[in-house]
Amino acid sequence: MNNYAPTNKEIWTGRTSERKLYLHEKVQCINLTNADVLSKDKKAFGLVGYACDEGVRRNRGRVGAVQGPEAIRKILGKLPNHLAENIDLLDCGSINCIDGDMENAQKHLSEVVTQLLEQNTFPLLLGGGHDIAYGHYNGIKNYLPSTKSIGIINFDAHFDLRSSLTGSNSGTPFYQISEDCKSENIDFNYLCIGIRQDSNDRSLFETADDLGVNFIETDQFSIENAEVIVRQLLDFIGKVDHIYLTIDLDGFSSAYAPGVSAPSPMGFSPDMVLKALQVIIASKKLISADVAELNPNYDIDNHTSKLAASLIHSLLHSIASS
Repeated sequence: MNNYAPTNKEIWTGRTSERKLYLHEKVQCINLTNADVLSKDKKAFGLVGYACDEGVRRNRGRVGAVQGPEAIRKILGKLPNHLAENIDLLDCGSINCIDGDMENAQKHLSEVVTQLLEQNTFPLLLGGGHDIAYGHYNGIKNYLPSTKSIGIINFDAHFDLRSSLTGSNSGTPFYQISEDCKSENIDFNYLCIGIRQDSNDRSLFETADDLGVNFIETDQFSIENAEVIVRQLLDFIGKVDHIYLTIDLDGFSSAYAPGVSAPSPMGFSPDMVLKALQVIIASKKLISADVAELNPNYDIDNHTSKLAASLIHSLLHSIASS
């Protein structure tokens, strides 16, 4: 993979201790091109960067998400480590988009995801544009037997169901997945949480309806409505064998996430997302996850980087203790 690069350990910094109290002291940077760097015998998490915002550029968005993975790593390293000694935290490097070839980056990302899953390593991907989803999903699909179903849960303001007939971008990944499902005669299981009418035109709602997409609009995604949301999540999760989780940071209100391609003050808040994540993780069906669309060029005092890192931190520890 000519677009793969291992991570420089110097990116991981923070307070020092003699007891691995911080994640920068816990993490191991590995090179996936070396044989036997992963072991099936030990539970592990594998961080992988998707340094690509070509899809955002094609979608006429604000570029800068290519810097997202490094920004998350810099914040994540400073956060406390509560992982058990027998659980590995591996930084498995990044897939880079070279000369605008997003499709090649997605292909290699899928190969890395499959490689991690085959070695009993839980993938946690750091974006990068939301085109990360197409490569990520295919990596999961290539790993699982064809008899196993995948449910996609996407926290996002956008359906990302734009047609890819004239080319793919950050707004097309779930449409592409739906087309693949149709050609393979398998169900397209997609739940999108945080949808806003001011972020999706009428044709996208029509596409969602045609494809049987489950969705929850932002005005319903609140703590006050938590009981209903939990029932909807459990109903969706109960119909599939595995869950692929993707979190688009532009779904959050810009009060929490100003550093994204398409910010809005009308998005959702972290507290409800964290509650929903508890339900997803408790199901024992979560197989892989990513955080997408961090754009450090437009961040304010690292607010969005800190949110992304905190989400990864929460996923790490919640999954490890589940």
